[in-house]
Order: sequence, then structure tokens, then C-alpha cells
Amino acid sequence: MPELPEMENYRGLLSGRMIGRTIAAVEIDREKSINVSPEQFRREVVGQAVSRIDRRAKHLLFHLTNRRVLVLHLMLGGMMFYGRLEDKPDRSVQVRLSFGEEHLFFIGLRLGYLHLHDEEELGTLFSKLGPEPYDPQLTPERMADRLRLKNSTLKNSLVDQSVLAGIGNCYSDEICFHAGLLPARRTSSLSAHDFATLYVSMKELLTEATRFGGYMEMPLFAGDTLTGGFDERCRVYDREGEPCERCGNPIARQEVSSKKSFCCLHCQQ
Repeated sequence: MPELPEMENYRGLLSGRMIGRTIAAVEIDREKSINVSPEQFRREVVGQAVSRIDRRAKHLLFHLTNRRVLVLHLMLGGMMFYGRLEDKPDRSVQVRLSFGEEHLFFIGLRLGYLHLHDEEELGTLFSKLGPEPYDPQLTPERMADRLRLKNSTLKNSLVDQSVLAGIGNCYSDEICFHAGLLPARRTSSLSAHDFATLYVSMKELLTEATRFGGYMEMPLFAGDTLTGGFDERCRVYDREGEPCERCGNPIARQEVSSKKSFCCLHCQQ
């Protein structure tokens, strides 16, 4: 599932291709992927230009010139492709936004969605989300307070979107490895030093992952060499049995809070 680095990568790449362009047509092949009727969706989207693209947690927000916003959550299996029809991957498309000869294809939206909202609804829509990892008001102390709220495992607390927004299964494991902490640790067992280390690791790891295009490998457009570049840089996620880059012991897979989790049982404490 795309997480903060993937969505931030998409935001940056799409901003340079879509902002200022007018949506000339819309094709909807799966009505459950949208939240209004196809007729209303087309009426309020076609003819509007994309004024900016934002990200909140794992969502992308396509702001239109009529102050309507397309809110995208790709969920598990969802992805996008931007380009001409002949370049599109051979995958089923649920929604297509057309900009003349180029299109934004929304693929695999079986669990994900592209919903239409007013700008004024966004505050309520995202009211249950926690702060972003890069929120300037999120200090190590405030992060520690939030992670301790439920006295759960570190893994479970990091992926809880009401605690922190944007981190999922992949980056929770990568952050824990970077910090030298086991995902199965209870947050109540962590010291102030542990939380300070975790805070630095979170920012450094997410920054690195975004810079290398996230871990999801399907190119966003023909010739895209950035997207998915972090996959080969993952230290533990989906690396079961491979040697740890720090100590050489095999990476282990565990179930932590009913979620698959990868770590080094030797050099993470």
C-alpha cells in the first residue's frame, strides 16, 4: 500500500505535469470508486483545471479551479499512470481523467477511491488523522506522548493514522530498524532517548525514501526512472532470510499486532 513517501513522490511528479491543465473528459468504469453519481462527477470535474496538488497522510488532494477537490486514497493494490493511451499498462482502469492526448489512469481501485469534496469539507474529512511526521509542532516529546497513548506495540502505534499520519507497514519496519528498536516493543518500555532516536530516524528514513521515489515499483509515466527507487534500499521490509546490513544475521519475519513485520532480532533491541 502506498505510504507517505510514495504519495509525496506522486504529488511532486504529477504537479509538474497537471497543474494548470484542464480536464477535458472523464471516464468511469467502476462507480464504487467514486462517491457521487457519474453524472455529477463529470459535471463538476470536466472543464476544470487542476490548481494544485496536496498530500495529507496517504491521500492526494487534486484541487480544482471551482474549489472542488478530488481526494485519492489508493489503498491496497491501487496505483496511477500518467500518459498516452498506448503507453498505459495492461491493467484494468477504474477512473480516467483526460487532458487531451494525455490521461491520468487510476488503476486497481478495488479498495481505494477517488472522491469529490468541497474544500470546506476537508477539515472534517481528515479530523481523525494525527499530525504529519514533518509537522513543525511535532517535537520528540510530543511524538512520545502520542505513541504512548494506547500502550501498544511500536509497530501498531506507528501505523495508527490517528497517532501519526502517513506511515504504514513498510516504513514502520524501516524506521524501527534505523532506530535499532524492535517493532514488537511496547511503547511504555521506551526511554526518552529511544523516542529521540526514533524521531530522528523517522524523519531521516522518510526523507530518504521520498528522495528515491518510494518502494512501489510501477513507473508513474513512460520513462519514469525515479518511482520505486527505494525498493532496493529497504533494509528489512520483505527481506526475510537475507543478511542484516549491520550485523549479518538473517532478517526475521514476525506477526506483530496481527501485522507482518520484518526486523533483525540481533541488532534491534
